[in-house]
Amino acid sequence: MATKDSFTSYTENLQKYLRLDQKGQIMVEYVWVDAEGGVRSKSRTLKEQEYTPKDLPTWNFDGSSTGQAPGEDSDVYLKPIAVFPDPFRGSPNIIVLAECWNADGTPNKFNYRHEAAKLMEKHAEHEPWFGLEQEYTLLDLNDRPYGWPTNGFPAPQGPYYCGVGAGKVVQRDIVEAHYKACLYAGVKISGTNAEVMPAQWEYQVGPCLGIEMGDHLWLSRFLLHRVAEEFGAKVSFDPKPIPGDWNGAGLHSNFSTKEMRVEGGMKHIEAAIKKLEGRHMEHIAVYGEGNEKRLTGRHETGAIDQFSYGVANRGASIRIPRECAAKGYGYFEDRRPASNADPYQITGIIMETCFGAVAE
Repeated sequence: MATKDSFTSYTENLQKYLRLDQKGQIMVEYVWVDAEGGVRSKSRTLKEQEYTPKDLPTWNFDGSSTGQAPGEDSDVYLKPIAVFPDPFRGSPNIIVLAECWNADGTPNKFNYRHEAAKLMEKHAEHEPWFGLEQEYTLLDLNDRPYGWPTNGFPAPQGPYYCGVGAGKVVQRDIVEAHYKACLYAGVKISGTNAEVMPAQWEYQVGPCLGIEMGDHLWLSRFLLHRVAEEFGAKVSFDPKPIPGDWNGAGLHSNFSTKEMRVEGGMKHIEAAIKKLEGRHMEHIAVYGEGNEKRLTGRHETGAIDQFSYGVANRGASIRIPRECAAKGYGYFEDRRPASNADPYQITGIIMETCFGAVAE
């Protein structure tokens, strides 16, 4: 694991490189989502200029090496959809988030953004806002949570949530570096905190409008992996990384529309929750792998096979914040998604359930 001093040395050396003349060229990092719900990336050199997604070239990669294409027809195309400043290489270098497309002009089967974007466009008049709360666990290279004894377990949960101080939280340097990287890149990160299980953290992204939510959440995941790489740490999005009497990791999803955000909006919130109840298992099917280990009805979760909702109830499927219930308008929180769920699938199915599918 890198120490704080070694990371400081790394960043100081990086700044020296950033001051070098790049001779009118920039480094462009293309980032995409792979078949396992992870991120991949590779770099290329382009002429220095201001870029929008439509200005950038379509690129490709070997999909047989990422589980996204067969070996006999392995080219998968990368179509740029969002551009961010690069916090590692510095300006004018950029990071490009890209969709995956097949050679025949169809979206790759792991490209969940494509359908979500169509839903957002169809229902744009509702002005959907999303805010996702990404929980994760920091592991050492032996897959043991940082700060945990080599044998046995730490003290029971209690002092770790929003904790401060040695023995309560670990690897705050990673959390802070990630926070700053997101701000530099323009990711709409809105906060961070230590979570209930030791070595578990959370950050929040949003509010974001429509498809922007998935774009910013995926880029934030890439940045987190990239920062942790410098410290020799692993990032786990497993919803239950450690069996036993520990909280799991979720991706709590906050949602509102313009109708919900104004006086009288509670009736629209309640109508949406009723629709969500009718499609509970369809949502569970896309709310993350291994979620059955987390949604047990314990540790601030609802049971995976039951739908429930309530005001200020963190043991329910859907929570209506107390202040929203008091005002009669605002938003609701879907607490069912696992930490490893795809944000495009989450936001897409919420829109589909609340407002209808896109006609073929």
